[in-house]
Parts: sequence; structure tokens; C-alpha cells
Amino acid sequence: MQTHVLRGTKQQIAENLVRMPGDVREAVVFVEEPASAEARKPKGEDIFAEMLPYMVDVKDLDDARETVYTRGEVE
Repeated sequence: MQTHVLRGTKQQIAENLVRMPGDVREAVVFVEEPASAEARKPKGEDIFAEMLPYMVDVKDLDDARETVYTRGEVE
């Protein structure tokens, strides 16, 4: 048994498949799904906007790497 990778349009792949000698018993086909409407939105949009009602706004929060990885008083 030999392995072949056929690339191109559907038409090109079908034409190449028909020309192959021997019996073809199996095929693995990768079909790209069309991009959803969400994926086609402009890049400048706030992707976290829908999470705003669930977020907490804390003033003066120090979220620097050093602060996050330093043990606190209670730890």
C-alpha cells in the first residue's frame, strides 16, 4: 500500500484521484469550515466586552509579575 497526499481544489484532487492506478479503499479529507461571523469582526474590537458584567474593577491593583509571585502576609 502506498500513501499519497493530494493538494489543490476539489476539482484538482478529484482529477488526480481518478488517475491513480489501483484500488482506492480509504481517503482522509480535511474540510475547512467557513469562518464564523464572530471571527470576521474587525480586529480593533474589545474581545472581553461581553465579560464586563462579570468583572471586578479594583483600583490601585498591583498585578506586576513580581507582586503576583511574591508570597503575601497570610501565605
